[in-house]
Amino acid sequence: MNDAARDTTLTLSIAAVERDTGLSKDTLRVWERRYGFPAPGRDGVGERAYPLVQVEKLRVVKRLLDAGHRPGRVVPLPLDALQQLADQTVDQPQRGTEALLGTDDVREHLELIRSHDVAGLRSALTHLLARVGVARFVLEGVAPLSTAVGDAWMRGQMEVFEEHVYTEVVQTVLRQAISGIPAAGDAARPRVLLTTFPGEPHGLGLLMAQAMFALDGCHCISLGLQTSVWDTVLAARAYRADVVGLSFTGCMNPNQIVAGLGELAAKLPPTVQVWAGGSAPVLHRRSVPRVRALASFDALAGELQRWRQAAAAAASPT
Repeated sequence: MNDAARDTTLTLSIAAVERDTGLSKDTLRVWERRYGFPAPGRDGVGERAYPLVQVEKLRVVKRLLDAGHRPGRVVPLPLDALQQLADQTVDQPQRGTEALLGTDDVREHLELIRSHDVAGLRSALTHLLARVGVARFVLEGVAPLSTAVGDAWMRGQMEVFEEHVYTEVVQTVLRQAISGIPAAGDAARPRVLLTTFPGEPHGLGLLMAQAMFALDGCHCISLGLQTSVWDTVLAARAYRADVVGLSFTGCMNPNQIVAGLGELAAKLPPTVQVWAGGSAPVLHRRSVPRVRALASFDALAGELQRWRQAAAAAASPT
């Protein structure tokens, strides 16, 4: 457990816990009644106040839920047991990553993050990008490294602010890489609109997708983060989008993800496809009509090929 979690004097409000862990206020209150955890105290005005040690446990619980465990099994467990379970529930690296980032390479990058060497981390990532190119950097560099950072955070080996710094550095390097890719012309197809739903504050996956789309010659328009369904529909119309791509982590409530995707697909013209990707397990457990759930960035190339083949067939005279 990290030193911050041992400080029993610091507490977080329920809103801060929601932002920190991705667990909704309603979920926290239900668990409090059902499982007796979390067990917040009260601040000077009677509002819930969560000790950092409880927030640390909630972080581990959230990651285990994202990995497929059920609340009734994991919430009542003590933190030590949760961490042991987390050690057994490790995300597997993507195929082929060993040739680019071995165990020692990942450890060196994690040490740069933990030692707060921002310049060193940026330099290491920039050199990796220059050495292997954008595609391998995204698929075999950023993807497994982000998994390692998430695992370190889940086990209490990395602070939230350190994960945030890592994300900001990677996004800076990725934006520089994207700016170096020759821009597709206005007539390039498909035209891809990228964003996230309100409640999804993480944009690294969106930026990784933008890099892969740009490499494949797509015309990309990014709205940034947390765009409402209706504004996304209006933007798709304004920019003549062929595909609307959305990225999801485990932050959002699964029911909100499914409902939002269904509403978006229903409001878009039939000619506009919705593609969804990311680490949210619900994407691959519950299908949504007219929504393609992509299991990985590797799947983008195949989807683009199918889209172009279908577009060419529709445009050819019968």
